[in-house]
Amino acid sequence: MSSDLEIPEPLPGPPPAPLPAVTPERVLAGLSLTVPVVAMLWVASYTKADPEAGGVPFFYWYQLLWVPVSAVFTTAAYLLVNRDEKARKAARAGGKR
Repeated sequence: MSSDLEIPEPLPGPPPAPLPAVTPERVLAGLSLTVPVVAMLWVASYTKADPEAGGVPFFYWYQLLWVPVSAVFTTAAYLLVNRDEKARKAARAGGKR
């Protein structure tokens, strides 16, 4: 029985270092996603009627203000994670021979 499969020789040199799981971009993305959640869970900070904005009590307009603010934080988190993934992909491609 002849072996038709070629086994590639291992590449010389040390294997590439593993990429860190926690990067500054990922930490900032996590914080960006945490800020709106904490702001909305901290009910004591907005359980009041004054000041009113256009006749709308503070309780309501404060929560509605967080809708676009949360979108900004979520977009920032997305961009940070996307940037980190591109850097990881480039590092993996640079580590291959």
